Amino acid sequence: MDKKFFFSLGLAMMAAIQAFGATYYVAVGGNDNAVGSKEKPFASLNKANAVVHAGDTVWVRGGVYDLNDTVYYKRYEMTAGILLTASGESDDKRIYYFAYPGERPIFDGTNLPIGQACRNKGTIDSVMTTSPIVVAAKYLHLKGFEVRNTPMKCNSNSGIFLYASKHIILEQIDSHHNAGPGIFIHDGASGGGGHLVLNCDAHDNYDPTGWQGDGENADGFGVHYQYDGDTTRFVGCRSWWNSDDGYDVLAQEFPVIVENSYAMGNGYIKYGTATPPGVNGHGFKMGYSRTGAGHHIIKNCVAWNNVANGFYSNYTNAGSTWINNTAYKNGDRSFGMASTTYDADLNRTADVMPLFGDNAHVLKNNIAIPNKNSQIGSCWMKDATHDVYVDCPAGENNTWNLKLDLTEDDFMSLDDPSLTVTGEDLSKIPGILGPRNADGSVPDLDFLKLKEDSRAIDKGENIGQSFVGAAPDLGAYEFGIIKSSSSVASSNSVAESSSSDSTTSINTNVATFKVISGEATVFDLQGSYLGKMQLEKIKTPGIYLIRQGNHLQKVNVK
Repeated sequence: MDKKFFFSLGLAMMAAIQAFGATYYVAVGGNDNAVGSKEKPFASLNKANAVVHAGDTVWVRGGVYDLNDTVYYKRYEMTAGILLTASGESDDKRIYYFAYPGERPIFDGTNLPIGQACRNKGTIDSVMTTSPIVVAAKYLHLKGFEVRNTPMKCNSNSGIFLYASKHIILEQIDSHHNAGPGIFIHDGASGGGGHLVLNCDAHDNYDPTGWQGDGENADGFGVHYQYDGDTTRFVGCRSWWNSDDGYDVLAQEFPVIVENSYAMGNGYIKYGTATPPGVNGHGFKMGYSRTGAGHHIIKNCVAWNNVANGFYSNYTNAGSTWINNTAYKNGDRSFGMASTTYDADLNRTADVMPLFGDNAHVLKNNIAIPNKNSQIGSCWMKDATHDVYVDCPAGENNTWNLKLDLTEDDFMSLDDPSLTVTGEDLSKIPGILGPRNADGSVPDLDFLKLKEDSRAIDKGENIGQSFVGAAPDLGAYEFGIIKSSSSVASSNSVAESSSSDSTTSINTNVATFKVISGEATVFDLQGSYLGKMQLEKIKTPGIYLIRQGNHLQKVNVK
């Protein structure tokens, strides 16, 4: 699509947002003593944080922001290049920090003064951790930033760190080459969570000098320590060549949803040319839970070429739901459902213990290439009184249940640069992990998509997701449906048609669309609140985000 169209659309949205609150600007070469206007911008987001209120928008101009000073965040005893503490009031009245249309703000941590303490905490003189951007707030929306080159001493430092926050949207964030996780979400405080991480990338993160081990903690995305609040969702995200895991929810005692997301080559470093000794290297590591409350949902995701498992439950005490995922050529297993048990004091009581009944893992419509799994169908049970293999849940309508050993004849393509190119930055090379489209969606390629005569077509179970034909297909891609990674639709929505930009089309009258009807909260594509309205009454053509209940969906009104 014409780039001029997107630029004009961005300016139109900018004008719409300005009507809902004050507008400020930040620019390289700005001045924090200025008024923050377009002509006289601030120099830092810290200054913007000091003046914004709910409903305000901060436009961040392109260029490299050299983060060479820090702010002390006493609550977590850490320092930050940028500390965002001012909050919005609700999902309908956020504070917006957006890249200026057509420009790319880059927050570089090369010169960031980092915490020097290794284990002792308590004062500003014994800081252990430092991040370029720390969010400790509610109802913010950050979009279009690049965060890179965070250094470390002996503790891993995340590119973006969310602590005790609520309902933060991170959209089109690229966090890479940090000495720690790309994006780390710590929701230990009560009543937090509910974040949306949309179309974000985390790659080439590596913590070489961590006291826990070389490469031990640099995941792409991490969500940890939450016990209550609201569910965090990852949609359309990509994670690759991080020294530890692609996605990690260790010690997360509250459900997380990951959908339409990708994990490749985790456990490798230096653009895929080496593997450090401290890595785990799982694609999607969705555990562990000790309380039995961390029942996560992983659907329509793809994991390939990871050092260890593609999809892994990490000795959890809570079964998760794994729906329509594709695992291809991972180094260990395609799906590893290792589980265990804990006592009332949260002490582990078994080496390995399968989960049964309502607590068992749910696996439906998945593709494993090869069908090499663990703790599925036949499970090892070992504790103080058992050391045997027993029958355990094997899932339904997966390639291993159906005895389908899929080959290249079942796919449009099994070839992508991410499988073969090493020593180069994949984010610059055309491919599934290459540059995103202007709307944040991933390139539309044939990689791992089913051919018309594939044996995986119509072999799935109807669980409420969109499908064509007699039954759903296996794996992350339904043949005959254009599916955008940026879709944030409800899992039970059924699109009647798709437009060229992979949004749901509504032709003239929204009422003709069976699922999307009635009252909804409506936003523009920049996340600005447009009001609550009856969808049948939307007549102005355009692309909108609508929220009904806890579900968001992008729609195109024609």
